[in-house]
Amino acid sequence: MKIDPSSPKDLSAQIAQAIRDAIVAGKLIVDARLPSETELSDQFNVSRSTVREALKRLAAQSLIRTQRGATGGAFVNRLTFEDAQAMHVTTSTLLLSMNDVSFTQACEARYALERACAVMACTRRESSHLEKMKAELGHQAQDELSDEAFCASDVAFHRALVDSASNPVLSYQLAGAVEAMQPLMNMITFTARSRVKILMLHGNIVDALEQRDPSAVKDSLDLLESYTQALAEDLIVARPSG
Repeated sequence: MKIDPSSPKDLSAQIAQAIRDAIVAGKLIVDARLPSETELSDQFNVSRSTVREALKRLAAQSLIRTQRGATGGAFVNRLTFEDAQAMHVTTSTLLLSMNDVSFTQACEARYALERACAVMACTRRESSHLEKMKAELGHQAQDELSDEAFCASDVAFHRALVDSASNPVLSYQLAGAVEAMQPLMNMITFTARSRVKILMLHGNIVDALEQRDPSAVKDSLDLLESYTQALAEDLIVARPSG
């Protein structure tokens, strides 16, 4: 593991990257104990405070854990999909907000990914997934539900659909699409969309999942995408210029 002292990049960030690369490459395996702060300080020729900051960065990413005591130290952590999803959603949200990603691009990507899990969802869905989706339908049917709460329920509904494919890798990949892209789309269109229409399409998805009919799930997702895109286009046209 090496760093470049002449690089403008923060030394602690370089050390964290070097250790992270070693973990990804399998040079540091799960539960392996990292060298001590003193050893890392000597290895990278930096202060212990710089090493300590690098370890904090890795711990914040759930890549390492620390233990106290005679047998303590820093150890390579087993990163769970749940840990990774939170970081994935945050990164996806930042990418959408910081870059020139159009509403159309975000929308088509999000629905293309969700349609990809329809076949597996119909084959593997369990009663708990259907119960979750039906519970969200109940929330969405409440007249007094705020727009923000409706959006949150919308996200939860589609996450349940994604999770019903019972593939943790797919759920991880779609987490950014559903939890980062969909809130963006919801907040743009929720003032104009018809809750009755959304409820109908969501109900159709649940019915199709109960009948294990992937084509019907895809058809409902197609209609949702078309409706969402049309709403956005109407809002853009109606937006005052200048």
